[in-house]
Amino acid sequence: MASSVVHLPALPAVLTHAQAESYLAQCRAALDAAAPVAAVQVDASALHEFDSSALAVLLALRREALLRGAEWRLVGLAQRARVLAGLYGVAELLTG
Repeated sequence: MASSVVHLPALPAVLTHAQAESYLAQCRAALDAAAPVAAVQVDASALHEFDSSALAVLLALRREALLRGAEWRLVGLAQRARVLAGLYGVAELLTG
């Protein structure tokens, strides 16, 4: 297995339904361009305005990382986003 980490584009400050498809496409392109990796990491520290679409994007990226045999890493997720993830029952999936 590869020992590298691919750092996907950081989450933008705003990630709602309007931005979700574009951001997901950017990340998928980055994954497709990357060699096999041991881990996929996303930095969520800039995210401050979001809706449930942000969670859907993160879950899709997690799924793609795991399908590639890579570890999923999400860093910097704000407490408000963690609470929303908890309400949807997906907090453990996002943060490991």
